[in-house]
Amino acid sequence: MASIPPLRVVLLTPPGRGAVATVRVEGSGACERVDLRFEAASHRVVAELAGHRLAFGRFRLGEGVYDEVIVRRPEKNVVEIHCHGGPAVVERLMAALVAEDGERISPEAWIRSVHSSPIVAAAHSALGRATTLRAAAVLLDQFHGALDRALQEVLDYLRRGEVHAAADRVERLLAIAPCGCHLTKPWRVVLAGRPNVGKSSLINALVGYRRAIVDESPGTTRDLVTARTVIDGWPVELCDTAGLRMGADAMEQQGIELAQRQLESAPLVLLVFDVAEPWCEEDDELCLRFPKALPVFNKLDLPQASSPLRPAGVSVSAIHGGGIDNLIAAIAHRLVPNPPASGQPVPFLAEQVAALQAASTALKQGDTDQAAEWVASLLSL
Repeated sequence: MASIPPLRVVLLTPPGRGAVATVRVEGSGACERVDLRFEAASHRVVAELAGHRLAFGRFRLGEGVYDEVIVRRPEKNVVEIHCHGGPAVVERLMAALVAEDGERISPEAWIRSVHSSPIVAAAHSALGRATTLRAAAVLLDQFHGALDRALQEVLDYLRRGEVHAAADRVERLLAIAPCGCHLTKPWRVVLAGRPNVGKSSLINALVGYRRAIVDESPGTTRDLVTARTVIDGWPVELCDTAGLRMGADAMEQQGIELAQRQLESAPLVLLVFDVAEPWCEEDDELCLRFPKALPVFNKLDLPQASSPLRPAGVSVSAIHGGGIDNLIAAIAHRLVPNPPASGQPVPFLAEQVAALQAASTALKQGDTDQAAEWVASLLSL
């Protein structure tokens, strides 16, 4: 009997635990190779499936070990196996296929092999890491060529000598890039303030469940407490930090130092104040240290101390929920002041942004050839 040539095996669904996983088997002899381990309930062979026809049955993972699967043959030499999504099942199924002279390839390598555009391939890969529908929608626009077309437009401008139009297009892409770079990596929003202003209660109110410990004792939060959530459709990681105050003990001071490092690198800082307490010098110092922070005045449900020196901000009650919707809207506006419209080109990788920044610099220096090279490098493999 003639030997069956090697085939490629790739996991199409994102890694991790899930209800269903999809494994793709492709290459000459894919149907025959799957049939060696697949027993269809209808007793049909995989090669007899066509188009959207499915076959239910069981797949032999090992000696006497089976998993119930659904098999589909979307193309002549391609078979998709939909199995239970537990990592152990997926691993055993793929190992069984590779054992039959198969070659296991990474999803990234497979994606690059099926797309001629590196941007489309990158968007395809990023879609598997998107955690919100809104982020996925922006990436899907890039998958359908939005960024490719915009970059080609820049090159066309440069070839026609329309340098100002090319520069304007590049600057518009760079302006929306901060949003694109957080489509698969959440924005980090750090809560800071003096002890007992209600940061822990506020993070619980924002995520909708009890994530942070609430305690009346100063210095309760010494380690960072993080919680991922979605704000206006964008992925966000909230970070609750140690209370910032003078005279902290050695252990609490470690938490304060850790908090300060987070504050220096965060895209957005929420400075939380207690409206039931008079405004003080420490509050002023916090505002001066973090002038771009969003002030949040908590404990709106309590009698407010008269403090005319307070800056403008958002008033909330973390305990009763008052003002939380306004705070969510303010956070969303600070993070994404101009959300991308449907179909808008959006750079979403650091290397894309770096190339566009280099092109922008070259255009400002009058070097249009160098600018064109940077832009073209994003379009070519």
